[in-house]
Parts: sequence; C-alpha cells; structure tokens
Amino acid sequence: MPAGSLTSAEQAALDATIRAAEQECRAEISVFVGPIEGHDPHTFATSLHNTLVLPSRSILVMVDPTMRVVEVVTGGEIRRHLTDTEAALAVEEMTRSFGEGDLAGGLTRGIRLLAEHARA
Repeated sequence: MPAGSLTSAEQAALDATIRAAEQECRAEISVFVGPIEGHDPHTFATSLHNTLVLPSRSILVMVDPTMRVVEVVTGGEIRRHLTDTEAALAVEEMTRSFGEGDLAGGLTRGIRLLAEHARA
C-alpha cells in the first residue's frame, strides 16, 4: 500500500484493521492510496485487483485523494456475500470522512463495513 497521505502510525493502525477485517470475513483485503494519473478509475482498480494472489477471494479499495476517487473491486466469491449496494455504503462512509480530511479514519470505517458485510 503506497503511503499516500498516511503517517506511519496511521498506516500501522490501518494494517492492523485490515488484518482484523480479513480474519472476520475470510477474504484478502488490499488498499491502494495514490495517484492514478490519467487512468480510468474503475479500469485501474480492476487491473490492480487482477494482480492480487487470490482475486476471487479479494477486496480491493483504491483511493486517489487528488482526484477524489474511491473504487471498491470484489472477487466472485466475495460478491456472494457483499452486494454492490453494501460496497457503495462503505464507499459513502469513506468519502464522508475523506471530505472532513480524515483519510485514515475513512479507510478504517470503510474496511470494517466491507468486512462486516462480506462475512459468510
């Protein structure tokens, strides 16, 4: 996960959140924070997701703070439990926090929501 605008303490806390969320929902969760420079956000996020070790069991959260873009891409197995509506609610929660200048908090809340809904 590129550091983006996260401090080392925020990144460490986010890593702990990701590990706990992965245990809760039994999925792999990856986060990319950084510029996507000239790429279509959905296409870029999908290409990142496709490089993961187990894309069918993975959730990717991609955030470009400069473009103010958030994308969530889920694998086929995850979509059995996590609907597009539930993923959109997590994105809404994240963007609300991002709008308040809280990148780390928004990611934390969004990841927790995604894990909660992705639980089998």
